[in-house]
Amino acid sequence: MSTYGYDEVARHIYYGLRAHVRLAWPGVLVDCALAPAHLSDTDGAEEVLQGVAGFVLADRNYWKPDLSHRLQTYGLYLLAPYKSAKHQKQPYPRYLTHMRYRIETVFGQLVERFHAKRVWARDLWHLTSRWMRKFLSHTLAVYFCAREGISFLSFVKLVSA
Repeated sequence: MSTYGYDEVARHIYYGLRAHVRLAWPGVLVDCALAPAHLSDTDGAEEVLQGVAGFVLADRNYWKPDLSHRLQTYGLYLLAPYKSAKHQKQPYPRYLTHMRYRIETVFGQLVERFHAKRVWARDLWHLTSRWMRKFLSHTLAVYFCAREGISFLSFVKLVSA
């Protein structure tokens, strides 16, 4: 299942899986699909977005006109900035940029706090259980933040309080 893929952020080739994650507004992880690393983000988007209707905010890696038109037939509108900023005729709306900040915060927490980039497992059972524990931990942290009346993603305030 694991293959070689290219990480655009780190700009190097890696061996592993690519995670496609769907979030609800306050930062709660709703759905996830693990795909081989060589598959593009647009291929994994359809699996995660299956059965969803309305508007979906995505990052540059999900921008593809064919995917956008195909999803519109299901009543789903994909809001993703152009793959390259130089092709963008008008600036990406400011309010959507602020919403994207929440998505980046959640992914940062998964990578830094929950070490989601390094899930060592020899079989599918252990991979799945470790990945789901990370999801459950993040969801519980969001719940405890809401219960304490602090910002949903302020996990540091939970520990320091």
